[in-house]
Amino acid sequence: MISRYIEKFVRYLEIEKNASKYTILNYSIDLRSFKDFFKDEPIDKIDHISLRRYLAHLKENNLSKVSIARKIASIRSFFRFLCREGFIKTNPASSLSIPKREVHLPKFLDVGQVVKLIESPKGDNVSAFRDRAILETLYSTGIRVSELVGLNVENVDHIGGVIKVYGKGKKERIVPIGERALGAIREYLKKRSYQASKTAKALFLNKSGDRITDRSIRRIIEKYIRKTSIKERISPHTLRHSFATHLLDRGADLRSVQELLGHANLSTTQIYTHITTERLKSAYEKAHPRA
Repeated sequence: MISRYIEKFVRYLEIEKNASKYTILNYSIDLRSFKDFFKDEPIDKIDHISLRRYLAHLKENNLSKVSIARKIASIRSFFRFLCREGFIKTNPASSLSIPKREVHLPKFLDVGQVVKLIESPKGDNVSAFRDRAILETLYSTGIRVSELVGLNVENVDHIGGVIKVYGKGKKERIVPIGERALGAIREYLKKRSYQASKTAKALFLNKSGDRITDRSIRRIIEKYIRKTSIKERISPHTLRHSFATHLLDRGADLRSVQELLGHANLSTTQIYTHITTERLKSAYEKAHPRA
């Protein structure tokens, strides 16, 4: 049964690879559709032709190139594992090529829009102080939302001006944080003292006093986007994109931005150079008399 091998692969991701829960979830989703297509076919009977048939099936269902590329990557990793562990003799997925992805430039806000968004939480209640601290921290550090919700009070070094975060693959890194964000966190912690015991580990809490979730962060940002009437459709990741773009605009080098973002490969960070290049070209075309 294919499901038995998928279980072994997921267990390998959890224990040996120490993969993040999001990576494991994505692999599980991709391999579930793979299992549904092949049903009870023996794993050692699936060959390159069978996999081509599966890819044709995905294209018939009008999946995007990004989705197909991710599924192919999952299948290749799965069969590489099966071959290495001796469950199959040859790897039928080794010659599967991943379709070239379309490059979509990430959306970002200008500095004025970011300031407007960050300053939009008003009021003297704990939620307003928390939301301000969340927005300040996301923009000040450029960390992922999953890294933000995983922050504990002890991960914030107010004297050193850094935070300790756990990124993809549970890799630990130290990230600088600005004084405005630290100030917002301090104000929030003073305000939330009645909401949680002194032993509460999580930095950001929901109304029940539990660790806040990714979904709640998305709702918070959507709430203030509506409040500030910013027209762009943005996600929590937009503050991360804005962080990187603004650093590069002001002369930060690519390697430093890569370290701050926690990107394993420099090529992932290079997408932001396309943004700044496009802006330069746009300014040139508008201003140069013979552009």
